[in-house]
Amino acid sequence: MTLLPIPRAVRLTDETVAATPPTVVTDATLPPQGYSLTIAATGVSLAAGDAAGEFYGRMTLRQLGRAEPGVLPVGTIRDWPDIAERGVMLDVSRDKVPTRTTLLALVDRLAEWKINHIELYAEHTFAYAHHEVVWRDASPFTAAEIEVLDGYCRDRHIALVPNQNCLGHMNRWLAHEPYRDLAMDPDGYVMMGMRRPPSTIEPTNPGSLALVRGLFEALLPHFSDRRYVNLGLDEPWEMPAERFDDYLAWVQTLRALPQLAGRDLIIWGDILAGHSDRLGELPAGVTVCEWGYDAGHPWAARLDALAAAGIPRWVAPGTSSWLTILGRTTNMRANISEAVDAALAHGAGGVLTTDWGDNGHLQSPTVSDPGFALSAALSWCRDANRDLDLGAALSDHCYDDPSGELAAIVLGLGDVYLRIDPQVWNVATFALPLYFPQLDIGRGPLLGATDKQYDTMEADLDGYEARLDHVESRRPDAPLILDEIRNAIALVRVLAADAHARLAVGGALAAVNSETRATLATSLRPVITEHERLWLARNRPGGLRESRAWLEHLAECYDTGTVDRDWSGPE
Repeated sequence: MTLLPIPRAVRLTDETVAATPPTVVTDATLPPQGYSLTIAATGVSLAAGDAAGEFYGRMTLRQLGRAEPGVLPVGTIRDWPDIAERGVMLDVSRDKVPTRTTLLALVDRLAEWKINHIELYAEHTFAYAHHEVVWRDASPFTAAEIEVLDGYCRDRHIALVPNQNCLGHMNRWLAHEPYRDLAMDPDGYVMMGMRRPPSTIEPTNPGSLALVRGLFEALLPHFSDRRYVNLGLDEPWEMPAERFDDYLAWVQTLRALPQLAGRDLIIWGDILAGHSDRLGELPAGVTVCEWGYDAGHPWAARLDALAAAGIPRWVAPGTSSWLTILGRTTNMRANISEAVDAALAHGAGGVLTTDWGDNGHLQSPTVSDPGFALSAALSWCRDANRDLDLGAALSDHCYDDPSGELAAIVLGLGDVYLRIDPQVWNVATFALPLYFPQLDIGRGPLLGATDKQYDTMEADLDGYEARLDHVESRRPDAPLILDEIRNAIALVRVLAADAHARLAVGGALAAVNSETRATLATSLRPVITEHERLWLARNRPGGLRESRAWLEHLAECYDTGTVDRDWSGPE
């Protein structure tokens, strides 16, 4: 039995005793969230430093009991966390809003893995009064739903932390007439040569402050944890570097809002990274969360600069699931491991593992499980979990799969991206032509991709798909997980066939003959239909139209043989 996380001090024997409810005592010598277990013939004793420690001790007992129901191994465990705040941020704005059942099941898993901080990344998916035009098609969370989720988290020693981006990533607001005059640049911005709609509110416009003040006034009362609020403030694409004074003034203005008084503000570190000489001008009560989603991110330099300025700091690695369809396992392992190492070496108080849904949120939740599990383990106790058998841990404590096949398949599929030589930051390269069919295969970011590489990737897909028949997962949603994996494989097969067709004619989709394009379209359409069914099995309908649009656009390009060089996603 592989525990998740592995405790820092474990002495268990092969002898077993009957599982009995533990006798619980308080031990003030244990660190916060710490616990000590003694399992003997005389019974089970649990000493805890606090209520959270007692809960975590019970979670460890639960996991020990999975090896052989009704019995426990004789021995002792002494345990506490390396890092106080161990969090997960779930993107519920681009584009999936999970159902209550889906969310609560995830909370249960994360709580057992000793995660104690959850954020629902929000742009437009809270049902703010008087702003219905923004969220009416998004299936948003209501205040009552947040309060129920908050209580569920609180019972499991998880802080549900309010989150509302309020500078960049405001395109869902600026698309509507009542808010358009708040745009920093009504013409939007250009990225990778493509024109994109406005996404950043103008911080010097009094209307922007009035909007944000009202949002937090409505949002915050529904969260019982009063320590933090995440304001985002990342990627204000229309704001040039020369306007850093305005950015800093916006942070200072928000810090002074009475609606936010008493809470630490969490903000992203990307804009600050280019102005390390100005970090001392940040107001007190601001925690900077440094994000980086690829192996080799400069964690040490960024955290050192924050430490030198006396600024509280966290790290935010990622699950490496978004923009991948199948994941990026090797990158995920390195990214999370490096982030936690840096957090421990440079005094970061939290690890916030992010799970994004850029460009249609096409990956299934299962693709994110390995990242959540690994980050939970490493941020709890880095040394004990340095060599964690992640597959075994997932099999025991995520998939309930004695065969071990499901975890092996998920982790293995997460590495097929490596079969394509060109590697692009923050994305599985083979997925790029899905999102941007105007790209030519064999040129630009896909320079160096070959038929042989796609052949090897397809052989991997064949092997992992065959292994699905041997999965023995006892999770209630196991059939759904298998269907999600099969549909993901089917989508990647279409992209591989697309690549072969383009490479045969120089790389451009327009050069592929109509018969071949028709075959591609025919292969893609059942994937789209199944994507909708699978989406609605776990998520609310809001966002599905936008997600389908990415796939439907590709099908349209197959139908017509034409591509829009300015395509950057559905409006």
